[in-house]
Amino acid sequence: GSGNVNDTFLVTLDTPEKWRFILQRLNTEVFRRPELVMGNLRTVTEHVRHRLQRQPLDPGRRFELPRLLLTRDGLDLVVDTAGHFWRALSFIEGAETFDTIKGENQAQEVGRALGLFHHLLADLPAHRLADTLPGFHVTPGYLRHYDEVLAKHGAGRSPEVAYGLRFVERGRIWAGVLEEAQAQGKLSRRPIHGDPKVNNVMLDTATGQAVGLIDLDTVKPGLVHYDIGDCLRSGCNPQGEETEHWETVRFEPELARAILQGYLAQARDCLTDHDRVYLFEAIRVIAFELGLRFFTDYLAGNVYFKARQPDHNLIRALVQFKLTESIESQEPAIRAIIRELSFEF
Repeated sequence: GSGNVNDTFLVTLDTPEKWRFILQRLNTEVFRRPELVMGNLRTVTEHVRHRLQRQPLDPGRRFELPRLLLTRDGLDLVVDTAGHFWRALSFIEGAETFDTIKGENQAQEVGRALGLFHHLLADLPAHRLADTLPGFHVTPGYLRHYDEVLAKHGAGRSPEVAYGLRFVERGRIWAGVLEEAQAQGKLSRRPIHGDPKVNNVMLDTATGQAVGLIDLDTVKPGLVHYDIGDCLRSGCNPQGEETEHWETVRFEPELARAILQGYLAQARDCLTDHDRVYLFEAIRVIAFELGLRFFTDYLAGNVYFKARQPDHNLIRALVQFKLTESIESQEPAIRAIIRELSFEF
């Protein structure tokens, strides 16, 4: 697996059927209450399964989430002698993921997957889910942590670091817009995926249709804008999160149009008028927020995100900051797309 947090393995059994499943070691530095993570996973997967039983998808379509596989003692977690937490999940066969979107049809399927996920969870009360990551996607909180890290560790003098420092200062002005809207009662918390970037969407290898979402550890109560913003942030950057050519990163509005078309076709009834008003802010804030998190981790010495070299998280941060710049420079066009689709759906 190529995830930034957990250690993930694909296990193939040496049997005639060659049955496969996913084995994961949870990162308890990130998920300090593994039992709450597993509780959310059970609640969400069971709810989605029951919804699909009551309301089957169109013929030829499928949608599934990873199922928990229990131990012989009926447990969903195993703790080894070193204190590590392990779990097993079903493997979604006949599907694959991509780090970047390849065309508008694929973009529409990615949006459809997230929209269907929100639609299927729309009647699940948010209070039934534990907040496994308090402060996750609350951008003002990340800014406070950044200030603490900067005061403690300082920053280098490279042009790249200087650019990052300037960008964070500029972003302070609008970074809290979603939380302010929630405090004013305009936005409300609901069940969210928490990390619906492009490579967490499974696409059928034969048809290219979206067939599921994976990486459900971040499922929790939150604003759907966190999910929509993250999906668009990752999907509308054709160069991907891991490009080293950060100076040329660009947000592609037509990919955003396709993702939102797919999303709204499934989740139109989940969004209020206020929700739609804040869609542009969601795209800009979540791109900035991830850049801020990568930049803070670089300054702290790469303690949260896995890094292949010392400046890996710095480059990741610059990619997101450049993406945010591109989003800001195209604000009129992006808002026009949102208005157009709001009338269509």
